[in-house]
Formats: sequence, structure tokens, C-alpha cells
Amino acid sequence: MEACAIVSPNPRPRRNEPQDLVRRNEQIRAREVRVIGAEGEQLGILSRMEAIATAREAGFDLVEVAAAADPPVCRIMDYGKFKYEAQKKKQEAKKRQTIIQIKEIKLRPKTDEHDYQTKLGHIRRFIEGGDRCKVTIFFRGREIVHKDRGQAMLDRVVEDTKEIAKVEQEARAEGRTLFMMLVPLPKK
Repeated sequence: MEACAIVSPNPRPRRNEPQDLVRRNEQIRAREVRVIGAEGEQLGILSRMEAIATAREAGFDLVEVAAAADPPVCRIMDYGKFKYEAQKKKQEAKKRQTIIQIKEIKLRPKTDEHDYQTKLGHIRRFIEGGDRCKVTIFFRGREIVHKDRGQAMLDRVVEDTKEIAKVEQEARAEGRTLFMMLVPLPKK
């Protein structure tokens, strides 16, 4: 008895693996394609099979670079090297990007001096770290009647951080909270 392998007629890619969005070689569907050589020279309009044969003779792949064009534009290149360089560019761009987070500091209108100084230290640390800081004043019970105390506290925070931060969003009331957004000053 012979062992037989079952081969699916329609192999599907695994869920975690991204599909290649670039068609190459036999995946190209157009009958005729405009071909660009390995050195960037125009080879003209060729049939798909001629273009694939030309690419194979040069030891490269035929890769579709502009599918929407009429006829589609294909380039003769080393697809593995192209994919590797694209991945490296993506990693380098990811390395260079800066992620700005929004940190939140919560205060109350009755926050005492020492607690205020501690929270102010946190705000300074967040701003100097390059993050935005949302300063929120919570009102409980009948404290809501004294919104002026909350506004005074926010004004004090702005005054105490004016050398390192500026107000991006002025103080706004929403329900039982009063909040504003601070952002770092641009570095000179």
C-alpha cells in the first residue's frame, strides 16, 4: 500500500501570516505588460510569457509595480532582496517614530499643598519626558458649587509649569470634572 499525501487544491495562507500584495511571475494576470529592466531601462511592451522568460534569463523575478496602468508596469528585480529592503525600511521608520502618550493627573479642589507639590512633580516629569498631560479636577458632592476653586487650581498649575509646558486645550467642564491639556514647549 502506498502512502498518499492529501494536497488541498486551494491552499489558504495561515491567518497570522500576511499575504503578499505584490504579484510576481505567474501571478501576473495581464496578457501584455510594460517591462522595466533590472538596471532601470525600458524594455517595452512584451507578452507576459516573454517578460517572465526575460526575467528568468537574467536570474530575477518579474514583479508588478503598477497594476492600475494600461498595460500594467512590471519590473525585473530580485524579489527576495526587494522584500528584505522593504522590511528594513519599515523597521527603521518604526524606530524613528516617537509615541506621545497622554498622562493624566487627578486633583480635587481641596488638595492640600504637599499633595499639590507631589502632583506638580509628576506633571513636570511627564512633560519633560515628552508626553502630554491632562490635568483633571474632580468635584464631589457639593464641591461642584465652587468651580472657581477648581479653576484657580488649574491656573496655578499653568503658572507653575509655564517654563516647560503650554496649554493645548483650555479648561473645560464636563459633568463633575474640570480638565485641561498641557503639552511640552518645543525644544530649542
